[in-house]
Amino acid sequence: MMKVLTIFSTIFLPLTFIAGVYGMNFEYMPALETRYGYFVVWGIMTLIAGGTYVFFKRKGWI
Repeated sequence: MMKVLTIFSTIFLPLTFIAGVYGMNFEYMPALETRYGYFVVWGIMTLIAGGTYVFFKRKGWI
């Protein structure tokens, strides 16, 4: 059970960090001023989560 919780925490930790940074109120947010900035951030978050999942799968931890 602890192994499963550790894997889920490790996958979602970087996503929580990115969401936290973009949840703050800054005057200048470069990625959000472009037309596709929102989708780029979502894409990066998806790649991080997917990459972490694939890494764990290849190591045999999942």
